Amino acid sequence: MDGTALLTITVLAVFVGFEVVSKVSSTLHTPLMSGANAIHGIILVGAIIVAGQAADPWVLAVALLAVVLATANLVGGFVVTDRMLHMFHAKKDAGQAKGGSK
Repeated sequence: MDGTALLTITVLAVFVGFEVVSKVSSTLHTPLMSGANAIHGIILVGAIIVAGQAADPWVLAVALLAVVLATANLVGGFVVTDRMLHMFHAKKDAGQAKGGSK
């Protein structure tokens, strides 16, 4: 494939991904985020493999950029998921504290 076709596929994937995620209800965001973290882990492994086998300098540069972005996305996803789970946990603890003091 040439660069134009790859760029077109990437742009279309971004638009489709945005539309799909923006239509998800807020109650499903935590499970969706957990699944996305698993997918980003697979993407990170693929980017590392491509970077390890790159022969051209521009392919290596793009692969290393993919590694950096996939790592940031993976770590950020886990941080956001952890914060969301702590928010639900704090509400549960507050409810138990009120019930125990009665």
